[in-house]
Amino acid sequence: MLPPTEPDDLPKDPVTPVPLPEPHKIAMLTAGGLATLLAALSMLGPFSIDAYLPAFPQIRAELNASAIEVQQTLTAYMLAFAGMVLWHGALSDAFGRRNVILVALVVFAIGTFGCAAASSVHYLWVFRIMQGVSAGAGVVVGRAIIRDLYSDAAAARLLSMVTMIFSIAPAIAPVLGGWIVVFFDWRAIFLALCVYTVGLGWFCWKHLPETVPKEKRQPFNPRFLAESYGAIFGSFLFHMKAGVVAMNFAGLFLYISAAPVMLPEHLGLGPSQFAWLFVPTVSGIFLGALAANRMAGKMSFARQIRVGFFFMLGAIAFNVAYHAFLPPSLPWSVAHMFFFTFGSSVIAPGATLLALDLFPHIRGTVASCQSFVTTLMGAIVAGLITPMLSHSVFALALGQAGFALVALAFWVTARRYRRVRIRNGHPMP
Repeated sequence: MLPPTEPDDLPKDPVTPVPLPEPHKIAMLTAGGLATLLAALSMLGPFSIDAYLPAFPQIRAELNASAIEVQQTLTAYMLAFAGMVLWHGALSDAFGRRNVILVALVVFAIGTFGCAAASSVHYLWVFRIMQGVSAGAGVVVGRAIIRDLYSDAAAARLLSMVTMIFSIAPAIAPVLGGWIVVFFDWRAIFLALCVYTVGLGWFCWKHLPETVPKEKRQPFNPRFLAESYGAIFGSFLFHMKAGVVAMNFAGLFLYISAAPVMLPEHLGLGPSQFAWLFVPTVSGIFLGALAANRMAGKMSFARQIRVGFFFMLGAIAFNVAYHAFLPPSLPWSVAHMFFFTFGSSVIAPGATLLALDLFPHIRGTVASCQSFVTTLMGAIVAGLITPMLSHSVFALALGQAGFALVALAFWVTARRYRRVRIRNGHPMP
């Protein structure tokens, strides 16, 4: 049993968004329009990862690279993403949310065009790194923008709305990538992504608001940054709450990164059939985010997270039991992903906001640290754990179960730790 709900975990009434600085300089967006724009920015990540997965065999043949070298293009991207995502929030706290996103989009467009023009796998690594250092700005800064403008239940609703719209990307990216490979070639995937990025950059220039006025920006100097990062990474509660989201993501990303091996070798699927994995996965993300949106304001974050774990634990129990006794087959080897991602999407908004609120004066930096932890887990999964487990669908099931159980342990530990601190009169976090 999880500990009872703490009073301050109860959602409060939504607040009116704060006035935006210099509104005359941009065309103002509604909440739905802002959610759509932030989701479109967040889509750069899954498009960069999922769209080119069906093209791995073609990339390997054309660039005369080994399977490991092509796999490492994903690892290089994830490591660069994890390293730079630690700084996007701090930069936006100091220089403004809008400026950081616009610069990141320029860098991402250059890197994406470079991927399309790469003449060797080594050049592809370099340009994938450029994509990685810039793709995370939308996710990190977007969370900070939401928390700048909204509080509690209203923020949870908007965050879940972003997730619902964003969830379209992992569903369509591998399908589009597979069809592009069939009708064109792998370079066309990156060219299409470059066009999308340029269009998104123009729209952000016209419509993205700046939510941190100059008088509220934090100094960008070594001492302040060291103090900020030291306080965040020195917080036990931060590690537990950020760890919940990171471990849930690791359980999802284990299957995403194993798709180029699992789907063709274990399930006999071709490049245009990756939808077998991605449709249930993304359907769960979408409907879980929709459920979280409906729950916001009606129950506490703690109770919402308990509901999410109920679905996740059921999914991993079925998956492990099935593959312990039966061979991989469709739809059973992928059906559990719907319930796993449904639960993780119910958990994500509450866990994310609870971590951001540990340090409200540097939310951008906290969002960076939170994304860093999640992305670092993704890089470890793609580079180390997936190659070790992808030889067997049963091994993948056990790996996913392990990540989910660690996430549950983190949440239970955070709740108990917090209750003990409050009971003993110690300050939080």
